[in-house]
Amino acid sequence: MNILYLVHRIPYPPNKGDKIRSWHILRHLSQRHRVYLGTFIDSAADWQHREILAGHCAGCCFVGLSPRLARLRSLRGLLTGQALTFPYYHSRRLARWVRQLLARQRIDAILVFSSSMAQYVPPAAVADRPAVVDFVDVDSEKWLAYGERHPGPLRWLYRREGMRLRRAEQAIAARFRSSLFVTAEEAALFRRLAPAVADRVQVLTNGVDTDYFSPQGHYENPYPPGGPVLVFTGAMDYWANVDAVTGFVRDCLPLVRRRQPDVRFWIVGARPLPEVQRLAATPGVQVTGTVPDVRPYLAHARLAVAPLQIARGLQNKVLEAMAMGRAVVATPAAMEGIPCPAPLDTLVRPTPAAMAERILELLPAGRAEALGRLARDQVVARFDWAASLGLLDRLLGGSEAGGVGG
Repeated sequence: MNILYLVHRIPYPPNKGDKIRSWHILRHLSQRHRVYLGTFIDSAADWQHREILAGHCAGCCFVGLSPRLARLRSLRGLLTGQALTFPYYHSRRLARWVRQLLARQRIDAILVFSSSMAQYVPPAAVADRPAVVDFVDVDSEKWLAYGERHPGPLRWLYRREGMRLRRAEQAIAARFRSSLFVTAEEAALFRRLAPAVADRVQVLTNGVDTDYFSPQGHYENPYPPGGPVLVFTGAMDYWANVDAVTGFVRDCLPLVRRRQPDVRFWIVGARPLPEVQRLAATPGVQVTGTVPDVRPYLAHARLAVAPLQIARGLQNKVLEAMAMGRAVVATPAAMEGIPCPAPLDTLVRPTPAAMAERILELLPAGRAEALGRLARDQVVARFDWAASLGLLDRLLGGSEAGGVGG
């Protein structure tokens, strides 16, 4: 088949949550179909990856996006009544490319990754062919949660975004044949918010490359000599991650270091915002910035931590740490969609004090190894990309729905 695939951020390299998912979807589809990819590039470092993606696609449209200019452009939504997300990701060039492609090429199916890209699909295009929107998470709920955790004008702005985006998500789901979410919890939430389309909402969970993320690999120790390391991995320009590590350093780490002063906390992730960089002045805290490979940091840490207070959908950082055989002490929000049978459920703690107590119990050498092995077993058994992505073949009309077109 010929498939139009619209993604809000270039799906390569797979080095952050949304790009991991969008890349595995693209690779899966391109092995079976001809894919036409339209996407934005919002990082100068990502332009070099165009040739890799072009090798997987029958046609591509790459549009540069300056986050600073896009934020200014998004303010038009205050005048038009839109959610700011849509003018942020608006491009006349991409809209023209989609129109021309639909006019000159037989497109058999359409897949949109994130609500922001649905604006490029005209109503007529979804009327006579399979059209699927991968919301991944219920983004409107994320903005509403941000509003609860910010004071002043930001509270109003984030709540406005959440309410406008909720209405947009409902309208998009009504237009498209199927809507996908990454966890059963996110799907159930959206069914409650949009009951008219409840029967067209499905779960497409993420997977993990458990051969790549494997404790059996050889990894040089990136940590200098010292006490046991707690590690957090993730993009450090993402507000939920920033909130998580700043809260952990403020509320949890002091409780741990009071009883074990040599414990170190390493924050491993690209593009740390100033408030994250300032954490490096705290005794025992290290901020790395971009690293070429997170696996050594996971392999040689005593424990991974995921102290997220706001989390939507499935946390790849948690799955990757588990795949590496690390026990992950986490909040309930961070473990949404990840089954935690006993005794893994003992790693889930709701408060900083409870997290600190569990960390201290597991810090002695060897204490967390059995939990780490169970964590990896859980990921291997439950999170396989090939099994998950078979759903796309059915929804888009692939081999399980009548054969793959020439």
